[in-house]
Amino acid sequence: MKIGFFTDTYYPQINGVVTSTLILKENLERLGHKVYVFTTTDAKEPQGERDVYRIPSIPIVSEKRLGLFYQPRLIKIIKGLNLDIIHTHTEFSLGIFGRMIANDLNIPLIHTYHTIYEDYTHYIVKFPKLDPLAKVAARKISTNFCNSTSRVVVPTTKVRDLLLSYGVKRDLTVIATGINMNHLSACQDYFHSRQRLRSSMGLKDGNKVILYVGRLSKEKNISELLINLHEYLKMRTELKFVLIGDGPETNDLKNLANKLNLNEQVIFAGAKPWHSIMSYYHIGDVFVSASQSETQGITYIEALASGLPIVVKSDPCLEGVVIEGVNGYTFNKKDEFVKTIDVVLYDEQQREKLSNGAVQSVEKFSSYHFAKNIEDLYINELFKSKSLLEASSI
Repeated sequence: MKIGFFTDTYYPQINGVVTSTLILKENLERLGHKVYVFTTTDAKEPQGERDVYRIPSIPIVSEKRLGLFYQPRLIKIIKGLNLDIIHTHTEFSLGIFGRMIANDLNIPLIHTYHTIYEDYTHYIVKFPKLDPLAKVAARKISTNFCNSTSRVVVPTTKVRDLLLSYGVKRDLTVIATGINMNHLSACQDYFHSRQRLRSSMGLKDGNKVILYVGRLSKEKNISELLINLHEYLKMRTELKFVLIGDGPETNDLKNLANKLNLNEQVIFAGAKPWHSIMSYYHIGDVFVSASQSETQGITYIEALASGLPIVVKSDPCLEGVVIEGVNGYTFNKKDEFVKTIDVVLYDEQQREKLSNGAVQSVEKFSSYHFAKNIEDLYINELFKSKSLLEASSI
């Protein structure tokens, strides 16, 4: 098959959508398909990209970019590719462009709903009183786009149920995003560099590390982690809280850490290159998150695959990801968070059990199974489309 991906965000940007599309492209190609990516320009885009078409764009919110997609020359190029199917990964500029091309070529349009936009309206609305209206608009945009596609892919039942509540009528298929197990295995070679990475951050042999990997943004609720850890870190002075990532909330979080007198124990390590991010999981002893905006939580799965137990805030998207007492714990209240963190860090027997359970629990999230499930969905949609065309010609 010849498949066109349309996405507003792509490498070298670092986020869950980029991870998902890169892994899917790579594994669909291993299955023998041809995948073309249509995305926005980026100041740091690599040279010599294969089958990637960059569309002029402008920055809008945070790292987001808006593609200026009406390019007659590009439309001609796309038509010459003889695509069998289009798969959109955004509801905005490139998604609208992909939908237009799918309609023009009369081919199936598959859409993956990656982002719960009502959790991100604070980036656009600066007046809190207007936020409810912005959330209504976000739901409406999501519903209208999903209902204009052939089929919608969602990563979890949480997202499926949410879209149904919005009023989405299209068929919804739950397919969990996979992670690259081969890439992860290669990362075991990095294990010997654990000390080097830890030393580069000023960590000593006696330090235990509470780790967060991801964007530093309001919807990730990192301030709750800092507040929850405040007294605990003061009691356990050998502990360090390391945050790998960057984002619009960085300065506010640094100010909060300073206000809580945690500067000596909280390390803001900054963003790391996507291709090496897996090695950084090995510096941690436990992975934490209080985010409620995840559609699946790719970083949770990557942490588990690295043998890192997780302690994360309860959320419907974690069904099938966190297995209580087997690979980690969920929490709702501060005392639950601190208690489970302490168990993971200081009960060596339980920690070893959780670490082994973590690795075993993510085998079902392999990138191969992810791509095979998507491939089956493509085939079914192409068959259905062909049958409809044949029926209409009778």
